[in-house]
Amino acid sequence: MKFSTAFTTAASLIATASAHGGVDTYTVGSTVYQGWSPYNSASGQKSIQRQYPGYDPLLIKDLTSVNIRCNNPGVLGTGSTGTIAAGAKLTAHWKQWTHKPAAVLVYMAKCPGSCDGFAGAGQIWFKIDHAGLVSGTQNAGIWAGDAIVDKLTWTSTIPATLAPGNYLIRHELLALHQANNPQFYPECAQFEVTGAGTVAPPAAALVSFPGAYTGKEPGIAFNIDSPDAMKATTYPIPGPAVWDGTGNAPAPVEPTKPEPVPTTLVTSAAPSKPTTPSCAAVAKYGQCGGANYSGCTVCVSGTTCTKNGDYYSQCV
Repeated sequence: MKFSTAFTTAASLIATASAHGGVDTYTVGSTVYQGWSPYNSASGQKSIQRQYPGYDPLLIKDLTSVNIRCNNPGVLGTGSTGTIAAGAKLTAHWKQWTHKPAAVLVYMAKCPGSCDGFAGAGQIWFKIDHAGLVSGTQNAGIWAGDAIVDKLTWTSTIPATLAPGNYLIRHELLALHQANNPQFYPECAQFEVTGAGTVAPPAAALVSFPGAYTGKEPGIAFNIDSPDAMKATTYPIPGPAVWDGTGNAPAPVEPTKPEPVPTTLVTSAAPSKPTTPSCAAVAKYGQCGGANYSGCTVCVSGTTCTKNGDYYSQCV
């Protein structure tokens, strides 16, 4: 009985890990910094990355929870810090990633001294990089997160004007494959920024985690399968504008018009008898198979259940 319980728990963890993913290394030039290994014992691990428990989006679904900051309930660093010069490139590598579509967002926060004992609380975070819809429509286009599915890496440039000091760097993937149910995947790492920069972001560019997102933003309260998503060729990335490297306040963001409420035309014609599968068809980008999966395996019209490893299949 104990063996069966342990086996089931292990299988569940493997399935969760196979379906999602997190940053596992950071590269600066020829230097590779090891990230946290969430499914290994914390004993003896030392990393520039804040430790986090796993890839389960349910852990960070509440936008008012501290978990949205670095995918942990306020756990601090383990004593390691990376080094990067202002103006240099930082490449994050994900252990694995299967979700399409997804937006990519990168934030930084200045630590008041050593980052190792700093939780990252307060209105201190500024955005240095983001990307969403690259081309095509929201429903069937190419997204920034597709590059991570294909190459598992994302490269950002540290602002050349940024004043030196200790910073937290936060990478976030925002998976949008489920209608009105986005999934957040953030991880944070500790870096010392060097160089001759002198500029700090203005207060107007700063946000807090939690606090940066309300859940009502058009890019979060988002339906990938809506009629508008079939036509829209832009995507409103949530959060502040990317900081431009100056001490000036960012330009105001134009408000996004709300989506029109769809109406249904009712006629007197007798409806034809539909033919339906024995279960509710899985929406585009939803899970349709894999070990330990017990849901519907029928995809909506126009999509096919495609295998992504033994533990995860997706309607694409």
